[in-house]
Amino acid sequence: MERPLLPGGTIGILGGGQLGRMSAIAARRLGYKVRTFDPSARACAAAIADEHVAAEWNDTAALTRFAQGCGRITLEFENIPPATVEFVAKSVPSHPSANVLAICQNRRREKEFLRAAGIPCANFAVVTSLAELQAAVRTIGFPCVLKTADFGYDGKGQVKLPTAEADLAAAWDKIGGAAGVLEAWVPFQLEISVLVARTVDGRTAVYDAAENIHRNHILHLSLSPARISAATAAEARALALGIAEKIQLVGLLAVEMFVQDGRIVVNELAPRPHNSGHQTFDANETSQFEQHVRAVCGLPLGGTKPLQPSVMLNLLGDLWKNGQEPDWTKVLADPSAKLHLYDKGQAAPGRKMGHVTVTAPTLDEALRRAEGLFAALSA
Repeated sequence: MERPLLPGGTIGILGGGQLGRMSAIAARRLGYKVRTFDPSARACAAAIADEHVAAEWNDTAALTRFAQGCGRITLEFENIPPATVEFVAKSVPSHPSANVLAICQNRRREKEFLRAAGIPCANFAVVTSLAELQAAVRTIGFPCVLKTADFGYDGKGQVKLPTAEADLAAAWDKIGGAAGVLEAWVPFQLEISVLVARTVDGRTAVYDAAENIHRNHILHLSLSPARISAATAAEARALALGIAEKIQLVGLLAVEMFVQDGRIVVNELAPRPHNSGHQTFDANETSQFEQHVRAVCGLPLGGTKPLQPSVMLNLLGDLWKNGQEPDWTKVLADPSAKLHLYDKGQAAPGRKMGHVTVTAPTLDEALRRAEGLFAALSA
Protein backbone atom coordinates (compact mmCIF):
# COMPACT_ATOMS: atom_id res chain seq x y z
CA MET A 1 0.00 0.00 0.00
CA GLU A 2 1.24 3.46 -0.83
CA ARG A 3 2.36 5.64 2.04
CA PRO A 4 0.66 9.05 2.17
CA LEU A 5 2.50 11.99 0.67
CA LEU A 6 2.45 14.54 3.45
CA PRO A 7 2.51 18.33 3.07
CA GLY A 8 5.99 19.49 2.23
CA GLY A 9 6.27 16.97 -0.60
CA THR A 10 6.04 17.75 -4.30
CA ILE A 11 2.97 17.09 -6.46
CA GLY A 12 3.32 16.92 -10.24
CA ILE A 13 0.33 18.00 -12.33
CA LEU A 14 0.01 16.93 -15.96
CA GLY A 15 -1.73 19.81 -17.70
CA GLY A 16 -1.44 23.54 -17.19
CA GLY A 17 -4.99 24.87 -17.60
CA GLN A 18 -7.29 26.50 -15.09
CA LEU A 19 -8.08 23.22 -13.34
CA GLY A 20 -4.36 22.66 -12.79
CA ARG A 21 -4.01 26.26 -11.64
CA MET A 22 -6.72 25.93 -9.00
CA SER A 23 -5.44 22.50 -7.93
CA ALA A 24 -1.99 24.05 -7.51
CA ILE A 25 -3.46 26.86 -5.39
CA ALA A 26 -5.10 24.27 -3.13
CA ALA A 27 -1.91 22.20 -2.93
CA ARG A 28 0.22 25.19 -2.00
CA ARG A 29 -2.26 26.21 0.70
CA LEU A 30 -1.72 22.76 2.21
CA GLY A 31 2.04 23.24 2.11
CA TYR A 32 2.93 21.16 -0.96
CA LYS A 33 5.36 22.15 -3.66
CA VAL A 34 3.93 21.94 -7.18
CA ARG A 35 5.44 21.09 -10.55
CA THR A 36 3.38 21.37 -13.76
CA PHE A 37 3.86 19.84 -17.21
CA ASP A 38 2.21 21.17 -20.36
CA PRO A 39 3.17 21.65 -24.02
CA SER A 40 2.61 25.40 -23.60
CA ALA A 41 5.24 27.48 -21.82
CA ARG A 42 2.51 30.06 -21.12
CA ALA A 43 0.05 27.67 -19.47
CA CYS A 44 -1.91 29.54 -16.82
CA ALA A 45 -1.05 27.03 -14.07
CA ALA A 46 2.65 27.73 -14.54
CA ALA A 47 2.39 31.02 -12.65
CA ILE A 48 1.29 29.13 -9.52
CA ALA A 49 3.77 26.26 -9.77
CA ASP A 50 7.24 26.16 -8.24
CA GLU A 51 8.47 24.75 -11.54
CA HIS A 52 6.92 24.33 -14.99
CA VAL A 53 8.12 21.92 -17.66
CA ALA A 54 7.03 22.82 -21.20
CA ALA A 55 7.32 19.84 -23.54
CA GLU A 56 5.22 17.50 -25.68
CA TRP A 57 3.36 14.64 -24.05
CA ASN A 58 5.62 12.04 -25.66
CA ASP A 59 8.92 13.70 -24.65
CA THR A 60 10.18 11.00 -22.32
CA ALA A 61 13.34 12.92 -21.37
CA ALA A 62 11.23 15.89 -20.25
CA LEU A 63 8.78 13.61 -18.46
CA THR A 64 11.68 11.99 -16.62
CA ARG A 65 12.92 15.41 -15.45
CA PHE A 66 9.39 16.35 -14.45
CA ALA A 67 8.85 13.18 -12.41
CA GLN A 68 12.15 13.35 -10.54
CA GLY A 69 11.51 14.58 -7.03
CA CYS A 70 7.72 14.30 -7.25
CA GLY A 71 5.99 12.24 -4.59
CA ARG A 72 2.72 12.03 -6.52
CA ILE A 73 1.62 12.84 -10.05
CA THR A 74 -1.92 13.65 -11.11
CA LEU A 75 -3.67 15.26 -14.07
CA GLU A 76 -6.06 18.15 -14.67
CA PHE A 77 -7.78 17.21 -17.93
CA GLU A 78 -8.46 14.12 -20.03
CA ASN A 79 -6.76 14.94 -23.32
CA ILE A 80 -3.46 13.44 -22.23
CA PRO A 81 -2.18 10.22 -23.84
CA PRO A 82 -2.55 7.32 -21.39
CA ALA A 83 0.99 6.34 -22.39
CA THR A 84 2.20 9.54 -20.72
CA VAL A 85 0.61 8.51 -17.42
CA GLU A 86 1.93 4.97 -17.81
CA PHE A 87 5.45 6.34 -18.31
CA VAL A 88 5.55 8.57 -15.22
CA ALA A 89 3.77 5.92 -13.13
CA LYS A 90 6.79 3.65 -13.54
CA SER A 91 8.72 5.89 -11.16
CA VAL A 92 6.09 7.86 -9.18
CA PRO A 93 2.63 6.87 -7.92
CA SER A 94 0.25 8.52 -10.41
CA HIS A 95 -3.49 8.99 -9.96
CA PRO A 96 -5.90 8.57 -11.62
CA SER A 97 -4.45 5.58 -13.43
CA ALA A 98 -3.82 5.36 -17.16
CA ASN A 99 -6.70 2.87 -17.33
CA VAL A 100 -9.19 5.29 -15.73
CA LEU A 101 -7.97 8.03 -18.08
CA ALA A 102 -8.31 5.77 -21.13
CA ILE A 103 -11.91 4.90 -20.21
CA CYS A 104 -13.03 8.46 -19.53
CA GLN A 105 -11.36 10.15 -22.53
CA ASN A 106 -13.03 7.89 -25.08
CA ARG A 107 -16.83 7.80 -25.41
CA ARG A 108 -16.85 4.23 -26.70
CA ARG A 109 -14.85 2.88 -23.77
CA GLU A 110 -16.80 5.06 -21.34
CA LYS A 111 -20.20 3.87 -22.55
CA GLU A 112 -19.06 0.25 -22.67
CA PHE A 113 -17.76 0.55 -19.10
CA LEU A 114 -21.08 2.02 -17.91
CA ARG A 115 -23.09 -0.66 -19.68
CA ALA A 116 -20.92 -3.48 -18.31
CA ALA A 117 -21.12 -2.01 -14.80
CA GLY A 118 -24.92 -1.89 -14.94
CA ILE A 119 -25.01 1.92 -14.70
CA PRO A 120 -28.05 3.53 -16.38
CA CYS A 121 -26.96 5.32 -19.55
CA ALA A 122 -28.43 6.14 -22.97
CA ASN A 123 -28.82 3.32 -25.47
CA PHE A 124 -25.88 3.52 -27.89
CA ALA A 125 -24.11 1.86 -30.78
CA VAL A 126 -20.47 2.11 -31.89
CA VAL A 127 -20.11 3.11 -35.55
CA THR A 128 -16.95 3.07 -37.65
CA SER A 129 -18.36 3.87 -41.09
CA LEU A 130 -21.27 5.64 -42.76
CA ALA A 131 -22.86 2.27 -43.48
CA GLU A 132 -22.69 1.34 -39.80
CA LEU A 133 -24.19 4.73 -38.89
CA GLN A 134 -27.08 4.16 -41.29
CA ALA A 135 -27.70 0.74 -39.75
CA ALA A 136 -27.42 2.06 -36.18
CA VAL A 137 -30.04 4.79 -36.62
CA ARG A 138 -32.54 2.16 -37.68
CA THR A 139 -31.96 0.46 -34.32
CA ILE A 140 -31.50 3.49 -32.05
CA GLY A 141 -34.21 5.60 -33.70
CA PHE A 142 -34.73 9.35 -33.81
CA PRO A 143 -33.90 11.74 -32.28
CA CYS A 144 -30.33 10.68 -31.59
CA VAL A 145 -26.88 12.23 -31.39
CA LEU A 146 -23.65 11.22 -33.13
CA LYS A 147 -20.47 11.83 -31.13
CA THR A 148 -16.80 11.37 -31.88
CA ALA A 149 -15.20 8.68 -29.76
CA ASP A 150 -12.27 10.89 -28.74
CA PHE A 151 -11.68 14.46 -27.54
CA GLY A 152 -15.20 15.81 -27.21
CA TYR A 153 -16.07 18.50 -24.67
CA ASP A 154 -18.30 21.58 -24.35
CA GLY A 155 -20.53 20.24 -27.12
CA LYS A 156 -17.66 19.75 -29.57
CA GLY A 157 -17.50 16.64 -31.71
CA GLN A 158 -21.23 15.90 -31.76
CA VAL A 159 -24.16 16.28 -34.11
CA LYS A 160 -27.82 15.97 -33.20
CA LEU A 161 -29.92 13.97 -35.65
CA PRO A 162 -33.49 15.09 -34.93
CA THR A 163 -35.52 13.22 -37.54
CA ALA A 164 -35.28 10.63 -40.28
CA GLU A 165 -34.68 13.50 -42.72
CA ALA A 166 -31.29 14.22 -41.11
CA ASP A 167 -28.32 14.11 -43.51
CA LEU A 168 -26.33 11.17 -42.16
CA ALA A 169 -23.50 11.60 -44.65
CA ALA A 170 -23.01 15.22 -43.61
CA ALA A 171 -23.08 14.25 -39.94
CA TRP A 172 -20.49 11.55 -40.54
CA ASP A 173 -18.26 14.03 -42.34
CA LYS A 174 -18.70 16.57 -39.55
CA ILE A 175 -17.21 14.26 -36.94
CA GLY A 176 -14.30 13.53 -39.25
CA GLY A 177 -15.32 10.14 -40.55
CA ALA A 178 -13.64 8.50 -37.55
CA ALA A 179 -15.00 6.03 -35.01
CA GLY A 180 -18.06 7.43 -33.27
CA VAL A 181 -20.83 6.61 -30.85
CA LEU A 182 -24.48 7.01 -31.78
CA GLU A 183 -26.61 7.65 -28.69
CA ALA A 184 -30.35 7.77 -28.23
CA TRP A 185 -31.46 11.29 -27.38
CA VAL A 186 -32.31 11.58 -23.69
CA PRO A 187 -35.17 14.04 -23.03
CA PHE A 188 -34.28 15.56 -19.66
CA GLN A 189 -35.63 18.18 -17.31
CA LEU A 190 -32.24 19.14 -15.98
CA GLU A 191 -28.59 18.12 -15.93
CA ILE A 192 -26.74 17.50 -12.68
CA SER A 193 -23.24 16.48 -11.73
CA VAL A 194 -21.83 14.79 -8.65
CA LEU A 195 -18.22 14.95 -7.48
CA VAL A 196 -16.78 11.94 -5.69
CA ALA A 197 -13.30 11.47 -4.23
CA ARG A 198 -11.64 8.15 -3.47
CA THR A 199 -8.28 7.24 -1.95
CA VAL A 200 -6.05 4.31 -2.82
CA ASP A 201 -7.33 2.42 0.23
CA GLY A 202 -10.97 2.94 -0.75
CA ARG A 203 -12.05 5.82 1.49
CA THR A 204 -14.62 8.06 -0.22
CA ALA A 205 -16.27 11.44 0.05
CA VAL A 206 -19.10 12.70 -2.13
CA TYR A 207 -20.57 16.15 -2.74
CA ASP A 208 -24.23 17.02 -3.14
CA ALA A 209 -25.36 17.22 -6.75
CA ALA A 210 -25.00 20.52 -8.58
CA GLU A 211 -27.50 21.60 -11.25
CA ASN A 212 -25.93 22.70 -14.53
CA ILE A 213 -27.37 25.24 -16.97
CA HIS A 214 -25.68 25.56 -20.38
CA ARG A 215 -25.56 28.22 -23.09
CA ASN A 216 -24.36 27.11 -26.54
CA HIS A 217 -23.24 23.77 -25.07
CA ILE A 218 -20.90 25.46 -22.55
CA LEU A 219 -21.65 25.51 -18.82
CA HIS A 220 -23.13 28.89 -17.91
CA LEU A 221 -24.41 28.50 -14.34
CA SER A 222 -23.96 25.77 -11.76
CA LEU A 223 -26.44 25.74 -8.87
CA SER A 224 -25.68 24.06 -5.57
CA PRO A 225 -27.65 22.29 -4.33
CA ALA A 226 -29.47 21.04 -7.41
CA ARG A 227 -33.24 21.57 -7.47
CA ILE A 228 -34.10 17.89 -7.18
CA SER A 229 -35.90 15.74 -4.64
CA ALA A 230 -34.10 14.21 -1.68
CA ALA A 231 -34.63 10.75 -3.18
CA THR A 232 -33.11 11.76 -6.53
CA ALA A 233 -30.19 13.44 -4.73
CA ALA A 234 -29.52 10.27 -2.74
CA GLU A 235 -29.66 8.13 -5.88
CA ALA A 236 -27.23 10.46 -7.66
CA ARG A 237 -24.75 10.23 -4.79
CA ALA A 238 -25.05 6.44 -4.70
CA LEU A 239 -24.47 6.17 -8.45
CA ALA A 240 -21.34 8.33 -8.25
CA LEU A 241 -19.95 6.29 -5.35
CA GLY A 242 -20.67 3.05 -7.20
CA ILE A 243 -18.92 4.26 -10.35
CA ALA A 244 -15.87 5.38 -8.37
CA GLU A 245 -15.60 1.92 -6.83
CA LYS A 246 -16.15 0.00 -10.06
CA ILE A 247 -13.66 2.06 -12.05
CA GLN A 248 -11.16 1.84 -9.16
CA LEU A 249 -10.76 5.58 -8.98
CA VAL A 250 -7.99 7.22 -7.00
CA GLY A 251 -8.48 10.98 -7.06
CA LEU A 252 -11.58 12.94 -8.02
CA LEU A 253 -14.34 12.02 -10.46
CA ALA A 254 -17.17 14.17 -11.83
CA VAL A 255 -20.24 12.21 -12.94
CA GLU A 256 -22.57 14.12 -15.26
CA MET A 257 -26.18 12.92 -15.23
CA PHE A 258 -29.53 13.70 -16.82
CA VAL A 259 -32.72 13.77 -14.72
CA GLN A 260 -36.17 13.16 -16.17
CA ASP A 261 -39.15 12.68 -13.83
CA GLY A 262 -36.79 11.55 -11.08
CA ARG A 263 -35.08 9.00 -13.33
CA ILE A 264 -31.30 9.37 -13.66
CA VAL A 265 -29.22 8.55 -16.74
CA VAL A 266 -25.43 8.91 -16.53
CA ASN A 267 -24.03 10.95 -19.40
CA GLU A 268 -20.26 11.42 -19.00
CA LEU A 269 -17.37 10.92 -16.60
CA ALA A 270 -14.44 13.26 -15.96
CA PRO A 271 -11.58 11.97 -13.76
CA ARG A 272 -10.45 15.36 -12.40
CA PRO A 273 -11.86 18.59 -10.95
CA HIS A 274 -14.85 19.82 -12.90
CA ASN A 275 -16.27 23.17 -13.98
CA SER A 276 -19.51 22.43 -12.11
CA GLY A 277 -17.58 22.15 -8.84
CA HIS A 278 -15.82 25.50 -8.90
CA GLN A 279 -18.21 26.97 -6.33
CA THR A 280 -16.81 24.56 -3.74
CA PHE A 281 -13.78 26.88 -3.49
CA ASP A 282 -16.00 29.36 -1.64
CA ALA A 283 -19.12 27.52 -0.56
CA ASN A 284 -18.12 24.12 0.91
CA GLU A 285 -16.13 22.82 3.84
CA THR A 286 -13.50 21.50 1.41
CA SER A 287 -13.04 22.63 -2.18
CA GLN A 288 -12.99 20.06 -4.97
CA PHE A 289 -9.37 21.06 -5.64
CA GLU A 290 -8.20 20.42 -2.08
CA GLN A 291 -10.19 17.17 -2.07
CA HIS A 292 -8.44 16.12 -5.27
CA VAL A 293 -5.06 16.75 -3.64
CA ARG A 294 -6.06 14.92 -0.47
CA ALA A 295 -7.30 11.89 -2.39
CA VAL A 296 -4.26 11.65 -4.66
CA CYS A 297 -1.84 12.03 -1.74
CA GLY A 298 -3.64 9.54 0.51
CA LEU A 299 -4.60 12.08 3.19
CA PRO A 300 -7.84 11.96 5.17
CA LEU A 301 -10.61 13.36 3.00
CA GLY A 302 -12.22 16.67 3.89
CA GLY A 303 -15.84 17.42 4.66
CA THR A 304 -18.10 18.15 1.72
CA LYS A 305 -20.92 19.98 3.50
CA PRO A 306 -22.12 23.18 1.76
CA LEU A 307 -21.75 26.26 3.95
CA GLN A 308 -24.44 28.17 2.03
CA PRO A 309 -26.39 27.75 -1.20
CA SER A 310 -24.31 28.98 -4.12
CA VAL A 311 -24.31 29.68 -7.85
CA MET A 312 -21.23 29.61 -10.05
CA LEU A 313 -21.20 31.86 -13.13
CA ASN A 314 -18.72 31.05 -15.90
CA LEU A 315 -16.90 34.05 -17.37
CA LEU A 316 -16.31 33.42 -21.07
CA GLY A 317 -14.24 35.45 -23.49
CA ASP A 318 -17.46 36.75 -25.04
CA LEU A 319 -17.61 39.28 -22.18
CA TRP A 320 -14.46 40.98 -23.45
CA LYS A 321 -16.06 43.53 -25.81
CA ASN A 322 -13.75 44.98 -28.50
CA GLY A 323 -10.78 43.55 -26.64
CA GLN A 324 -11.68 45.45 -23.44
CA GLU A 325 -11.65 43.63 -20.13
CA PRO A 326 -14.96 43.75 -18.26
CA ASP A 327 -15.43 46.18 -15.39
CA TRP A 328 -14.84 43.85 -12.46
CA THR A 329 -16.07 46.42 -9.95
CA LYS A 330 -19.57 45.36 -11.04
CA VAL A 331 -18.80 41.96 -9.48
CA LEU A 332 -16.77 43.18 -6.53
CA ALA A 333 -19.53 45.60 -5.51
CA ASP A 334 -21.45 42.52 -4.33
CA PRO A 335 -19.75 41.85 -0.97
CA SER A 336 -20.28 38.08 -1.07
CA ALA A 337 -19.42 37.50 -4.75
CA LYS A 338 -16.04 35.84 -5.24
CA LEU A 339 -14.15 36.60 -8.47
CA HIS A 340 -11.71 34.03 -9.86
CA LEU A 341 -9.71 34.94 -12.98
CA TYR A 342 -7.43 32.38 -14.63
CA ASP A 343 -4.74 34.64 -16.16
CA LYS A 344 -5.20 33.01 -19.57
CA GLY A 345 -4.15 36.03 -21.62
CA GLN A 346 -6.04 36.60 -24.85
CA ALA A 347 -9.80 36.27 -24.53
CA ALA A 348 -11.79 34.50 -27.25
CA PRO A 349 -15.48 33.65 -27.65
CA GLY A 350 -16.30 30.50 -25.71
CA ARG A 351 -12.96 30.49 -23.90
CA LYS A 352 -13.26 30.06 -20.12
CA MET A 353 -11.49 33.05 -18.60
CA GLY A 354 -12.73 32.83 -15.03
CA HIS A 355 -15.76 32.39 -12.83
CA VAL A 356 -17.75 34.09 -10.09
CA THR A 357 -19.27 32.36 -7.08
CA VAL A 358 -22.28 33.93 -5.40
CA THR A 359 -23.43 32.64 -2.02
CA ALA A 360 -26.66 33.53 -0.24
CA PRO A 361 -29.03 32.24 2.46
CA THR A 362 -31.26 30.79 -0.28
CA LEU A 363 -30.55 29.35 -3.70
CA ASP A 364 -33.15 31.63 -5.28
CA GLU A 365 -31.33 34.70 -3.99
CA ALA A 366 -27.94 33.41 -5.14
CA LEU A 367 -29.37 32.69 -8.60
CA ARG A 368 -31.01 36.11 -8.85
CA ARG A 369 -27.78 37.86 -7.97
CA ALA A 370 -25.65 35.72 -10.30
CA GLU A 371 -28.00 36.44 -13.20
CA GLY A 372 -27.85 40.14 -12.33
CA LEU A 373 -24.07 40.10 -12.42
CA PHE A 374 -24.10 38.39 -15.79
CA ALA A 375 -26.51 41.00 -17.17
CA ALA A 376 -24.32 43.81 -15.82
CA LEU A 377 -21.14 42.35 -17.32
CA SER A 378 -22.89 41.71 -20.67
CA ALA A 379 -24.26 45.26 -20.98
